[in-house]
Amino acid sequence: MDYVWFLFRFEGRINRAKYWLATLIILCSMISALMLLATISAIFGIATGPLAINIVGISASFELDADTAVQVGLFPQVVIIPLTFVFAWSYAAASIKRLHDRNKSGWWIVPFIVATGLYGQFGGWLGGSYAAAFIGLAVFIAFIWGLVEMYCLRGSPWTNQFGANPLPKAQTRSRGEFRPGPRTSSAWDQHSEIESVPHSAGPSAGAQVKREA
Repeated sequence: MDYVWFLFRFEGRINRAKYWLATLIILCSMISALMLLATISAIFGIATGPLAINIVGISASFELDADTAVQVGLFPQVVIIPLTFVFAWSYAAASIKRLHDRNKSGWWIVPFIVATGLYGQFGGWLGGSYAAAFIGLAVFIAFIWGLVEMYCLRGSPWTNQFGANPLPKAQTRSRGEFRPGPRTSSAWDQHSEIESVPHSAGPSAGAQVKREA
């Protein structure tokens, strides 16, 4: 598999299994990066406090220092910024390719994922009005819809505008698809039919004896 395309490029399609795999790879990589950052900071005596990378749909956190009141150094905070960007890019690339598999434009990532992140960051500014409650409900429905679309539903079984079906043909053949070749069950085989003649239709045994005499 081309992992550069798989995790960082936006064209093409991936199926459900590969999208789950991409999510697992990104999550494990985030945890590993935080552990490595905490270890490096501990070696050089840099206080880290709780470390976290949060992208919509996936988040990872790691804490090495027992005392959370200690002043956190600048180094880990600065390093987390590009790490968050890299992992967010990778998650967006996988999500857009999965949307392509559903025959949807990659811009559907905005209501499915981006809107949830924006609401999580700035939703408190809306206060407790009815408009804020309506927006929150709409964002929640869009987020659940996006999870179902990308993690649960089957992709287009045909070549769509974004590329060919990533699944093998053997897995995408429909039940009603015509398969060439002789039928073996319900077809009428005229050669297997045996013509039967009733016993009364033939000459009797007595008539046959008289004729021979």
